[in-house]
Amino acid sequence: MEFRNLKAQYRFLKQEIDDAIAGVLESGRFIGGPEVDSLEHELAAYVGAKHCVSCGNGTDALQLALMAWGIGSGDAVIVPDFTFFSSGEVVSAVGATPVFVDVLEETFNIDPALIAPACEFARKNGLNPKAVVAVDLFGQPADYPKIQQICQEQGILLLEDGAQGFGGAIDGKHACSFGDISTTSFFPAKPLGCYGDGGAVFTDNDEWAELLRSYAVHGKGSMKYDNVRVGMNSRLDTIQAAILRVKLRAFVDHELDDVNERAAWYGELLAWSNLGLPSLQNGFTSSWAQYTVVLPQDVDRADLQNHMRDYAAPTNVYYPKPMHEQPAFAGRSLVLPCPVTERLYKTVLSLPMGPYLSVDELRAVVQALPL
Repeated sequence: MEFRNLKAQYRFLKQEIDDAIAGVLESGRFIGGPEVDSLEHELAAYVGAKHCVSCGNGTDALQLALMAWGIGSGDAVIVPDFTFFSSGEVVSAVGATPVFVDVLEETFNIDPALIAPACEFARKNGLNPKAVVAVDLFGQPADYPKIQQICQEQGILLLEDGAQGFGGAIDGKHACSFGDISTTSFFPAKPLGCYGDGGAVFTDNDEWAELLRSYAVHGKGSMKYDNVRVGMNSRLDTIQAAILRVKLRAFVDHELDDVNERAAWYGELLAWSNLGLPSLQNGFTSSWAQYTVVLPQDVDRADLQNHMRDYAAPTNVYYPKPMHEQPAFAGRSLVLPCPVTERLYKTVLSLPMGPYLSVDELRAVVQALPL
């Protein structure tokens, strides 16, 4: 059994994907070109954003946003403590200071009530709070109606890290449209993934979009040899764009519905268990990048994973360490108390998930759980 069955997806889309790759090979255009342009327009239309700027990966997408805003030394950026490393890494990479705050136990996403205290904490430490990174962890958007209001009150910018959230929604409005700038990742295992690395940045702001395109190509001005600022080299390969165009059609056509069906199956089959099951806020839709449960605190997670492996049911732990305990942030970050994160990182367990997970595989996972 695959944790996320990309092989089954390829078999289902094989002819279209093979034709798309062959078309790029025949064109001889491997960087930029019509495939990339078309993908950006299709992604922007789906998300509901004015601009989409593709780039090399989801981490670059986040860093490009911070660069476009001019965030750097002396600035603070609020980041959830329970997330993947890159959400805070990019803050340090531009010279700013991440301030880690706790998440909500029900959704795993940042607790909006902690943003204002984090801003005050940053100011007391001589820093200027400039932005918050809200992560759509495991596929469900963060609570943007609350977060947007707090950002306005605090005078800070909102960066939506939709690496796992692409396809999620709040009252029909799609993820990657909630931030002043929003980003996503096309890492292969993401809800919409390519066959390598890739990412995208979304915004409605014309000036920021122009800056994003410049920073992504060595700080270019009128052309790539007119370098008006120090940028980076972060472009989406044409082959990946062609693959993503095929996958986006499948994602919209059936994959998002199929993965939500699998999540519902899990919920029904695990209703009897003593696991903490993921829950959706009213009006929220998830793209289910992961199906993550919370184990009772007296369960030995490593033993359980070994047991599941014996039954050919793979599991993963996202994430085994809080951000504030990562050695890379020692002496270069601030943190507020994070009791929820302290519980979650010891007890979360992600089960096989994806739109191509069969009902027989899903039942086998549930039957293998000794709970």
